[in-house]
Amino acid sequence: MANTFKVKTSRAVGASVTKIGSYDVPSSTQTTVIGLSLANITASAITVEVDHFSGTTATRIVKDAPIPVGGSLLIGGGDQKIVLEVGHSIRVTSSAASSVDAVMSILEIA
Repeated sequence: MANTFKVKTSRAVGASVTKIGSYDVPSSTQTTVIGLSLANITASAITVEVDHFSGTTATRIVKDAPIPVGGSLLIGGGDQKIVLEVGHSIRVTSSAASSVDAVMSILEIA
């Protein structure tokens, strides 16, 4: 089994649900999210939501989490890991247009 570290990013995420880095777990692959950070890139405080998607089913990871001006929010990393199966994704939504940059570090095992 090959282990591959990767990073997936999405810039200027807004009020539409956005799949981070357009990433879905590929077939015959196990993925662990080892880090997920969101940065407020606007001049106003915002709130964000982060969801785990399995097909069309969304399970909330974070709801209405505030990020102050110039701030960031660490969703996963350290001891907190998120396991994804084939076809799963992580998606983010912001309370304001073009307001969040997202960086997701993953480990793929194929």
